[in-house]
Amino acid sequence: MAPSKSERAYELLQEKITSGAYSPGYRLVLSSLAAELDCSVVPVREAIRRLEAEGLVTFERNIGATVAHVDATLYLHTMQTLAVLEGAATALAAPLIGADALARARTLNRQMQACLDNFDPQRFTRLNNDFHELLYGACPNPHILDLVHRGWRRMRAMRPTTFTTVPHRARDSVAEHDALLDLLDSGAAASAVESAAREHRTNTLNAYLAAAGLPPSTLTAPITARH
Repeated sequence: MAPSKSERAYELLQEKITSGAYSPGYRLVLSSLAAELDCSVVPVREAIRRLEAEGLVTFERNIGATVAHVDATLYLHTMQTLAVLEGAATALAAPLIGADALARARTLNRQMQACLDNFDPQRFTRLNNDFHELLYGACPNPHILDLVHRGWRRMRAMRPTTFTTVPHRARDSVAEHDALLDLLDSGAAASAVESAAREHRTNTLNAYLAAAGLPPSTLTAPITARH
């Protein structure tokens, strides 16, 4: 079935925001967007409401809808949420990640390693995203997976790459990837996989917070450890 006009408007606007084509502060004028998307203002308005609920758009009186600015608190909360959800998704996916997927993940991590000497944060980030999606993408819980995807869309809209701000974090990130893959390859307990994935995401968050002169984040025990 073809997507509805509202869904199509949502996907197109989301792509423009997350790709940076619509930068923070960009005004989302209904009539202009409707003309650009070749539809009425109704589906555009519905799409903007969805994007506002996801934190990608803000609405101010007398100004209207604009692309959300980077907010340190929103970044903190989004990364904390991703640490919890992506850790759980990776742990749930672990039994379904086969040898081929692990081999592809190791290849991606070697490519990230090769980026370190002549560091390219954009390429490193693309490879990093592909690496993690390969692992958590096998999560059998569609609701958790949907929330992880929403978190990453919000992250890309706020800051296309954290590694521009904290390039020194990249080397440790590669080493943590290797450790996570070793856990998956050994058939480690779900709680161990979740802890490693969560700690990895939290370490990136804390590197960013330290660079901003903010206190580190702390998180509770893994969800899978409670069952």
